[in-house]
This record gives sequence, structure tokens and C-alpha cells, in this order.
Amino acid sequence: MSTAEAGQTEVEVAIVGAGMAGTTLATVLGKAGRKVALIDPHRVHHDEFRAEKTRSEQMQLFEKIGLGPVIKPLVTPATEIHVFRLGQFFQRKQDSEFAFSYGPLVNGLRDALPPEVPLTVGKVAEVSTGPDRQRLVLADGTVINARLLVVATGYSEAVRRAVGVERIEHSKAHSLSVGFDLAISPQEFGSRSLTFYPRRVADRIPFITIFPIRDRVRANMFAYRTVAEPWTQAFRANPQQVLLQLMPEISAQCGNFTVASPVEVRQVSLTTTTGHRRDGVVFIGDAFSTTCPAQGHGIHRVVTDVDRLCSTYIPAWLETPGMGADKISAFYDDRIKTAADAKAMRSSIYAKAIVTETGLEWRIRRLRNNTARQLMIIGRKVRHLGQRRAGEAIPERRA
Repeated sequence: MSTAEAGQTEVEVAIVGAGMAGTTLATVLGKAGRKVALIDPHRVHHDEFRAEKTRSEQMQLFEKIGLGPVIKPLVTPATEIHVFRLGQFFQRKQDSEFAFSYGPLVNGLRDALPPEVPLTVGKVAEVSTGPDRQRLVLADGTVINARLLVVATGYSEAVRRAVGVERIEHSKAHSLSVGFDLAISPQEFGSRSLTFYPRRVADRIPFITIFPIRDRVRANMFAYRTVAEPWTQAFRANPQQVLLQLMPEISAQCGNFTVASPVEVRQVSLTTTTGHRRDGVVFIGDAFSTTCPAQGHGIHRVVTDVDRLCSTYIPAWLETPGMGADKISAFYDDRIKTAADAKAMRSSIYAKAIVTETGLEWRIRRLRNNTARQLMIIGRKVRHLGQRRAGEAIPERRA
């Protein structure tokens, strides 16, 4: 990573925020020959508990935008997914998941930035936007002029407020993401991923997933609770005891496991943005909307934003004069983008409702789903017993 010199810089696209969204966008634009400034307050991204796993569908999107070779060395693949429901083995999926720690992943992406896209380390102090040019002034006095400003600052609000754009909270403290390591070696655990669904809806937990990340085995648990609840404090104090009460089947799969790291907790709210259709600036990723990470749609939204901007909108916008709100609005109205955003929000809301809602409709849905799953478990056991019996050797009678 190199750092741009202080002074005044003229670029086509200025990107504020060098997390996953901003860095991937800068990389793809830089490889396409665009003049880009990528600005972030920190040269090295700090350790941060965020998304830690993605699926084949998202890896295909990374491949589509040309970042597959960059991403793959930074993730740990799991080649088989074992699913447990109602306290029993339910399903073996032949599919791939890819695990990572967010900080090292972002730093790996930054290390792969094209030489033409240096990371400008600095904090934005002033922002001016308009139909033709956008102007950023950093705290050290550096001035960056751009035709387009992209805000990719995640949950940070400073630049959003400077531009005059606000968040709308649709579900405050919607869910908790909980992360911790298990004291089992990846060699012993194997190249698999485990998903455990709880037996009781009263626990308010959609699922726990356990998977390898490089030299450790990691667990992510999601809960429809708040940080301040006594349950959350009890889990932080003795996670192993709470887990064994919730899902004792975890122990059989991970040995007599011990939690081997502090418990990390992140509260997530569902938000969208208002006032964003304006001259010269576009918001992407979590800077535009936030959804629950339990359903795995966050990374999909980020890479979809990058893909649509790089493949369709930014090249077209830069070919003609001006950068008015009418141009920018075409991205927000894009069919593929809006579908990805809507699916993420819809899935976030439904996943919580099916676990927490107490109305008759939701109780019937849960009963129907669990009855179907129980029948599938019984059917699998009957088939397995039949296969065992068919495979048993029948001794021959001697004359």
C-alpha cells in the first residue's frame, strides 16, 4: 500500500472508506484504468467482528468482478455443510462456504490495490458536492477534487451527515451477532461447516454455525436479543455452559469443547437511507443500508453494488458531462441492485418473525415446518436402517 502525497489531487472517482465495499470498488475501477482516490483514516484496518463467512454465490460474484484470485487466498473453504435440527443430524450439503476474519480480509484487499490507486490515509474534514465537481478537504489540508464521490463508510455517520444524508431505522437492535473461538484444532475439526438450529423458539436464536478459519475453529451465533439483556451477560460470562444447555449436540461434534477466546458481540439494526438522490454522490454497502448478517446477504449487497457501478453506471456517467442527481438515481433504481437490497431486508425481517412472533399464523408456520423436518429425520433413519439390513451378509445353510 502506498500513500498519496499531500496537496491537491484531481481524480474521476473519490471513494471515502476503505472497507470491503470501498476497497473492492477502488480495485475494479483502478484495473479498468480509472483515476481513483481511496481515502480512509487508517492505513491498516483494525480487528473488527463483522461478517466471517460467505457462500459460493458470493464467491461467483467476486469472480465476475475479477477479484476471485485476490479473495481466494484470504479465505478458508469448507467443502461440506452438516446441518442439525431438533437436536439431531438433519442434512449433509455438498456445497462450499468461505470463512475469513474481516480485518485481515480487508487488509489483504488493500495490499492488492493496483499501484495506480494509492490509499490516502486521512480523515475527511469538509465535503462539498454539486452537479459537476465534488470537493473533499482532509484534516491535514489535502484537497481532492472528483467528478463522483462514493461513500463507503459502513456504519460511520460523519461523512453521511456532512453530505446531509440520514439513516432511517426500521428495526432498532434487530439482532445480535456473537463470535468466539473453540479449543479444537482445524485438523481435528476437518474441512466442514456445522450449522445447529435450536430446539426451542423461546431461546430466540436462529442458529449457530461452526467453521474453520485458518489455524482456529470459529463459532458464530445469532440471537434476537439485546446487548444489555441478562441472557447476553450470562452468555459472555460462561458461554460453554449456556451452549451445552441450548444445544448439547454441539459437544458430540466438537469434542468436549471449550470456548477459547473472549466472546465478541455486535448489535445490528435494520436501516435504510433518505435524502440520498443528490448531485455527485452515491452511497454503497452498509453506508446505504444495513441488514441482519444471519442470512448472509450483506456481502452479496456489497459486491452487487460494486458490480453494477463498475459494469454499467460509472463508465456511462464519466462519458458525458455533469454528475447530476438524475444520473445517480439510475443506480438506485437498478433492477438487480434493488432486488438484492429488497431480498436482504425481507429475509432479515422474516427470519426474526419466524422465531419470535407469537401470533397464531406464526405458531402454525413453525409447527408445520418442524413437523416436516421431523418426518424428514424419521425418513432418513428408516432409509439408513433399510440400507444396513440390506447390506448384512446372510449366512448360507450347509447341506
